Amino acid sequence: MLRSPSLRAGCALTALCLAWPAAAQTAAPADAQADAQADGSYHDPRSDIVVTALIPRSQGDILSGTSIVTGEELTRSLRPTIGETLARQPGVSATSFGPNASRPILRGFQGERVRILTDGIGSFDVSNTSVDHAVAINPLTADRIEVLRGPSALLYGSSAIGGVVNVIDSRIPRRVPDEAIHVDAIGTYGSAANERSGSGEIEVPLTENFVVHVDGSYSKTDNLRTGGYILSKAMREIAAASDEEEIQDNARLKGKLANTAAEVWEVAGGFANIGDGGNLGMSISHSENTYGVPSRLEVAEEHDHDHDHDHDHEEEGHSHENVTLAMKQTRADLRGEVAVNGGFLDSIRLRAGWADYQHQEIEPSGEVGTTFKNQSMESRLEFVQADRNGWQGASGAQFFTRRFQADGEEKFLPKNQTDQFGLFTLQSLDLGDTRLEAGARYEHSKLQSDPDADLFAEASQRSFNALSGSLGISQTIMPGWRVGLNLSRSERAPSAEELFARGNHAGTQAFELGNPDFGKEKSWGVEGTLRGSGNGYSFSLAAYHNWFSGFIYESVVDDSVCQAANGGAEMEFPCYAYAQADARYYGFEAEASVKLAQVGSYAINIDGVADYVRATIKGNGPAPRIPPLRLLGGIEAQGARLSARAELEHVFEQDRVTDFETPTDGFTMVNASISFKPLAGNDRTTLMLSANNIFDVEARRHASFLKDFAPLAGRDIRLTARISI
Repeated sequence: MLRSPSLRAGCALTALCLAWPAAAQTAAPADAQADAQADGSYHDPRSDIVVTALIPRSQGDILSGTSIVTGEELTRSLRPTIGETLARQPGVSATSFGPNASRPILRGFQGERVRILTDGIGSFDVSNTSVDHAVAINPLTADRIEVLRGPSALLYGSSAIGGVVNVIDSRIPRRVPDEAIHVDAIGTYGSAANERSGSGEIEVPLTENFVVHVDGSYSKTDNLRTGGYILSKAMREIAAASDEEEIQDNARLKGKLANTAAEVWEVAGGFANIGDGGNLGMSISHSENTYGVPSRLEVAEEHDHDHDHDHDHEEEGHSHENVTLAMKQTRADLRGEVAVNGGFLDSIRLRAGWADYQHQEIEPSGEVGTTFKNQSMESRLEFVQADRNGWQGASGAQFFTRRFQADGEEKFLPKNQTDQFGLFTLQSLDLGDTRLEAGARYEHSKLQSDPDADLFAEASQRSFNALSGSLGISQTIMPGWRVGLNLSRSERAPSAEELFARGNHAGTQAFELGNPDFGKEKSWGVEGTLRGSGNGYSFSLAAYHNWFSGFIYESVVDDSVCQAANGGAEMEFPCYAYAQADARYYGFEAEASVKLAQVGSYAINIDGVADYVRATIKGNGPAPRIPPLRLLGGIEAQGARLSARAELEHVFEQDRVTDFETPTDGFTMVNASISFKPLAGNDRTTLMLSANNIFDVEARRHASFLKDFAPLAGRDIRLTARISI
């Protein structure tokens, strides 16, 4: 149960809700009206407006790399996990811990340095704790996904140095529909995992201002069929040299990836009262997700601590266990806005959420090995300024609390609580050809662990005060073209995992050892942008460089270090200790689109994406699990009702690796799709047939802990129907 700080926050939040004006009586405010589209649907905001940017602005006006996935692109990219759904966006990769647990990686950063949000509030799960823990957000319910990279993301938390992924849905309605009943539904079949999934939502206006929303989704998959061998070439060579026939057989395995079936369902209900004075709405949801975690096949007779836990292999009894995770979450959300329409303030916004999360890790025998519990609450209060001769801004406060507990044989963290309070502001001045921007965030964090007989004999408590800020300028250099520069200084408090971890962690095949004496992680950053658009073309380039001091990372150390922390017990996994050092990250992401020709009613377009990141930890060499250079290009014939697309993605080899990881071969995938809109004037009703990885290549993401044991999906034929009426 959450302790008193959370209860006090809950009481304060309740008071705010009760005091919120009963406003919202006749018409939707301007930002809700912006959700309307030409086809009469209303769930997706205008395609170029970035809601996550605090002040809703055009994508081209933001001084950092941004991506928006909506409409037909979202339908084509939709996968069971948020990581795989976004993996083709510039600057984005995925953790790919099998097909069921894949979290986005932004600019080479993952885990604690990337915030996953739903409508501006955290996902309230434990996906940041381990790569085998799934994100508790179902992409099937998404109307729109925004990716915000760079300094602007720090307005959502000091840990978001890599960026923010914000999944926007309509569970709390944003507008009163014109219809007596509005229905959205989507159904998908995917051949690679025999995936059958469907989601539907209904919105009904009960009065002129009051809207009720209900939605539900279900997905079921079998074991994933991959392209090529299950084991990587390096692991096949080790297995083939074994004297045991069973291990030699592992080197020849192809096709199905064992223990990767999954079943997910979710139900939710919400309502909103919407009017010209503002809006207020709430929603409640419950989701359950049961999925298998791919096992590391045996490649050697006994465990060798000299190898990486990415490809290393534990002793008998762990290496071929088929562990199943049974996850469930109950969540409540609140969103409100009051239109002030004053000389200084335009509106006041409140966003809050609470969730009770639990998952159990079930052994093949059916026994529960470990149970993870997480209770979280987060709230944001934002004051949005009126536009005064080009000066816009927003300021606010944010509170977050998290109570985490793990019980069982895989417990590697003591019971702990994190409380954070933040103040933030973003100010923008538009002088026409020149635009200036400044942002700042102060955050106070308190982390405390309970005494634990197995891990820590005494309670531990740390407090941190972090200050982050950025200054930016953009300049028009010719009609339709702008160049921008952003300087930032950020500070991040260590997470509970980095401070208090002390135990075996089967998900990462490591004994993880934190350091309760860590200081703050600090960094300087510079980012340059170049954006241009005109008749039939668009271009965007972002290049960045970050210098870290006190960068927190994991490294292999002598087993004696972990043995000393573990009471001298024999090591089951290699010893990985968190450490701090200076580090550098730099790279770029670019995307472009050009209209080549108009053939009858069809526009022929080509587009491309390129991204690259290079990361070095001083005294330790290359940072681990950094995605290599990636190029993606497509050609599309786009018509009003019928469109066809073909694309080629090439991921280069990654041979810049640490001492404890293996290189990863490059690969090339070819994909194609065709979509048809059967209802004239209704762009949201779409039938789509797509073929992914057409040539069934063997592909592995270097950023994955399981890259040597779990390749990506092989040839996948997908049929998707999206209906909006």
